Amino acid sequence: MSALPEQTGDDRVDTVLAGLGRLAGLPVSEHVGVFEEAFAGLEAALAAVDDQ
Repeated sequence: MSALPEQTGDDRVDTVLAGLGRLAGLPVSEHVGVFEEAFAGLEAALAAVDDQ
């Protein structure tokens, strides 16, 4: 797996990706919730772009 960039240039996306760092400290059974939060955050960032 390749490493994620440190910054994407969009603060909203960077915040979502930083949240994925929590995965290492969670049991695998809780990973789905983190991924769902990230997906929702990325959807919101994309919707905001569409609204501009």
